[in-house]
Amino acid sequence: MDRALLLGFVLILAAAVGGTIAVASSRPHERARRPKSPRETSRSRRQTGAPTTATELVISKAPIAEAGSTMTAVLTQQVEEVSPEESGMTRRRFFNRAAGSLFATYGLVLGTSMLAFFWPRLSGSFGTRVDAGPIKDLKALLTTSDGQPSFAVVSEARAYIVPVSEPELATSQFAQPGLEVDGVMALWWRCVHLGCRTPWCASSIGFECPCHGSKYNLLGEYEAGPAPRNLDRFAIELTKDGRLIIDTGTIVQTPRAPSQTVEYPRGPSCI
Repeated sequence: MDRALLLGFVLILAAAVGGTIAVASSRPHERARRPKSPRETSRSRRQTGAPTTATELVISKAPIAEAGSTMTAVLTQQVEEVSPEESGMTRRRFFNRAAGSLFATYGLVLGTSMLAFFWPRLSGSFGTRVDAGPIKDLKALLTTSDGQPSFAVVSEARAYIVPVSEPELATSQFAQPGLEVDGVMALWWRCVHLGCRTPWCASSIGFECPCHGSKYNLLGEYEAGPAPRNLDRFAIELTKDGRLIIDTGTIVQTPRAPSQTVEYPRGPSCI
């Protein structure tokens, strides 16, 4: 997902720069026409070296009357074709191309976002199979220096690794294929009430949600609060070389435990 967002930002930046360059450097492809006065026509022809023509000044004279004379002068403007370099870019053409660049950038952003949303995530992120590492390293974190049970965090899987013994497993709801491997289980750290992350409470030896007070014991079994069930858990497996694989695409839900499998709380609550 991060790579897709980075690609989207790069494409947006490239589109913006390209649109700016296109608007700034574009010129009309059709020859423009604009009126020129005779004086402007003569000046432009002198500057470009083109032969000049006499100003089209039509003067008509009426017969002289006894009471005086009458003279009528008619000045006619000359229309001359000018090159694209002389005419430049009109305001309308500028705004049309700026609007086109804006809509093109919007379409690119929308398309990139849709592509990132539908792009398949094959491995290494939530929703896929995550390699949590050697199980012996994880199990070394499941007991504190004073002998109390603890947990390990696998951020890529949004999971807590917790210890479970054979007697505890036999009396729990979790004696299902794929939920326990070599004495460990993987809990989704998301509270099943409203989705907050449920932190560990070292004093009570359990998970306690600070949002609305839901509490779970070491194995993720419901203990108190508004949560409707136990913490959800992931299917796990062990590779031949001893690495724990967490399948975050397989989520298992279980109802509230009818009785405690492990003791809780073992000390003061954190909330």
